[in-house]
Amino acid sequence: MDKCTFLRSALRQKRPALGCWLTLPGTAVARTIASVPGLQWILIDAKHGQITDRDYYELNNAIVSHGVSPIIRIPFADGWLIKRALDSGAHGIMVPMIHTAELAASVVSLSKFGPRGVRGYGSPFTHHAFGVDAREYELTCNEHLLTILQIESQQGLDNIEAIAAVAGVDVIFIGPFDLAKSMNVEFGGEQHESAIAKVLKATKAAGKFASIFVRWVSDILNDMISATIDLVMLDSA
Repeated sequence: MDKCTFLRSALRQKRPALGCWLTLPGTAVARTIASVPGLQWILIDAKHGQITDRDYYELNNAIVSHGVSPIIRIPFADGWLIKRALDSGAHGIMVPMIHTAELAASVVSLSKFGPRGVRGYGSPFTHHAFGVDAREYELTCNEHLLTILQIESQQGLDNIEAIAAVAGVDVIFIGPFDLAKSMNVEFGGEQHESAIAKVLKATKAAGKFASIFVRWVSDILNDMISATIDLVMLDSA
């Protein structure tokens, strides 16, 4: 199954993994974006985008057909939202507004089959976007699905060391826009940049991967790079 998890493979090989955010439903848009050379992942944005869980299955399979990993950002950390995203065949989930280590641990548990977690088993659609059968998916998905957590609040910043240390967390995504608002500081100002650096330092110290938008990419912040969104790509076409 790992051979089909394109984003995790890139991260393990320590190659910068470029990605795009998908906010529009429809497989035509998904396939157009996924066909762009150099992309390893596309984030299906069900938080701020026009996408709902009824779109997940077809979007996942459209994206993966081009050798790109579909990652679903759910609206918030809730068990049924995690289940719906993973049961549709996503290669991983991104969960926003993670404020505490306890919430991070809960997300991990909800993302894993027992005995490691409490994710329910039974969807007939999970394995289609991996090119394997249901049994292989069941046996290997705990190791290969990605759990990506967003740090985008003052509370999350205060608890970042504990959050990053939670076993089963794969990637910490720094949400710079909400982080600045939560901190009540100038976006791009010294305090904001210092907070981003703190998250990066804690993430790396915990041995986890870090992700952010391309503006902040550096020699040490280049694991999972959010390069653009679908609206920008289509507007510039």
